[in-house]
Amino acid sequence: MRKDADRPRGTLLYLPASNARAMEKARSLAADVLLLDLEDAVAPDAKTAAREAAVAAVTGGNAGGFGHREVGIRVNALGTPWAEADLAAVAASAADFLVVPKIGDADDARAAVARAGGKPVLAMIETPGAVLRADAIAGVPGIMGFIAGFNDLAKDLHARPGADRLPLLYSASRMLLAARAAGIPAFDGVFASIADLDGLAAEAQQGLALGFDGKTCIHPGQLAVVNRVFTPSAGDVEEARQMMAAYAEAMAAGRGVATWKGRLVEALHVQEAERLLRLAERIAALDSGVRLEI
Repeated sequence: MRKDADRPRGTLLYLPASNARAMEKARSLAADVLLLDLEDAVAPDAKTAAREAAVAAVTGGNAGGFGHREVGIRVNALGTPWAEADLAAVAASAADFLVVPKIGDADDARAAVARAGGKPVLAMIETPGAVLRADAIAGVPGIMGFIAGFNDLAKDLHARPGADRLPLLYSASRMLLAARAAGIPAFDGVFASIADLDGLAAEAQQGLALGFDGKTCIHPGQLAVVNRVFTPSAGDVEEARQMMAAYAEAMAAGRGVATWKGRLVEALHVQEAERLLRLAERIAALDSGVRLEI
């Protein structure tokens, strides 16, 4: 993953690298980021073949023909029988970055980065220890972002999160604080109920409100919903422009205070509006042309 704060990364889609048809279909899906999976979605006896297939899929020009999409490969966790071969193969591949699950502390992060061959590493934060050490993990050079692994985290916490994910909110905020302090993105975990698009939309809205940069998905049918949530609406864009104009007018007139629709507008609000507009412009320029039309 390249360090590009304005790059659209609203949707990150996991794909089992053992499924050639799924990887081929992904070349036309409206996902911002593709995560070819060697871990949870692949049976032990298929790990080697999946590794070879993932490396082959990203070989060639334009990251294997995946267009504007960033393509990462999720390896098996450090200490598993497949980790070293996974890391060596992906480090030498044309993948944009590695996803390393179950990073527990800064030592794990440094070990992953050392084996990544100079590629950026997205660290999965999915254990209580990782949450408590998130700031140290984020501070390791080469760690270019976090993915929240809320399913594993909930299991370890013995938590039973409902639709509001209340037992996980402290952990989410802790991850986000660490990521923002380090200047790296953070991505929300998956929503497991594939058929419940209303529930998905509500959870994605919550993730956006918390500050996540995007959300991981486990099925192509989830992309349109998550894209819609993480894409600034036409109304959002117009309000950002109006607010910026009101602020510029106030400053030009020598007024120390700017207001818009009865609200105080400060430089920090303008900075966030500028970020939203840059994101909207980047999304509009994507080469897929169908990001919201799945």
